Amino acid sequence: MIFVLGFSLLVIVSSASIIVPAFATVLQSPYNSTRENYVITMNSSVSPITVTTDNQSYSDGNKILISGYTRDYIPNLPITVMIRNPLGNIIMIAQVPLRTDKTYSTIVIPGGTLWQGTGTYEVDVTFGTVARSAKTTFQFSGYELPITPTNSFVVEGTNYTITYDITDGKVLGMRTDSQAKSLLVAIQTSNDGILTITLPRSLIDAKSGSLDDQYFVLLDGQEADFSETNTTLTDRTLSIPFVDGTEEIEIIGTQVVPEFGPIVALILAIAIISILALSAKIGPRYILRK
Repeated sequence: MIFVLGFSLLVIVSSASIIVPAFATVLQSPYNSTRENYVITMNSSVSPITVTTDNQSYSDGNKILISGYTRDYIPNLPITVMIRNPLGNIIMIAQVPLRTDKTYSTIVIPGGTLWQGTGTYEVDVTFGTVARSAKTTFQFSGYELPITPTNSFVVEGTNYTITYDITDGKVLGMRTDSQAKSLLVAIQTSNDGILTITLPRSLIDAKSGSLDDQYFVLLDGQEADFSETNTTLTDRTLSIPFVDGTEEIEIIGTQVVPEFGPIVALILAIAIISILALSAKIGPRYILRK
């Protein structure tokens, strides 16, 4: 009887010696050759990684502090930080080192054409795998580009010259489409950018009765957002963001001049009147007499 009890106690003690705490496991690091150890925490109540910004909104010129902490510590494995603009495009990606206290931080200074948009920006962080990832958002008022010299382009088939500014792109040509009541602008891009174009009302306008109506803008046939930044009695200025790869911007109004333009039309009208007047004078001479 005493022998049986002693054997049972020996089994219990032996089993207890191999129990490992459920919240932590110590493993050899696969990221260096010095047998340095790292700890992976198994407690599911702790987030694998967090991310936050020091403010909820920023203006042009502000610095953005991005920081957070991880549940696990893995030496030599950095945090991948990505920022997406309101269009969903990745505008920044960086590798940020993780400190031994499982915290990280980085400072971002907005600037450049990809930061022009006003709205919600998203910060995505990843620590090794998608299972250790998180995201947050912030508001940004948009980056103000420095003023650049104004360019001009003659609309094909007319005597109109249109002024414009374009970032990360080049205007290749402009022409009107009388049937669609639109102005077609061919462009070549090097990145996401903005076309700011001043439209003479006498060339193309959008009206509802006597009141101004809104234009429609298409990027390669797809409806796009834009803003009207200036309006006068003689012209209207539009700011049109475009994505890299856009080849044609179509601005649709309610009225557009024919391709030959007003001066050519006037000359044509005068020529027709002159021909009719001349015909009226010489016509009777050719009347056949019986």
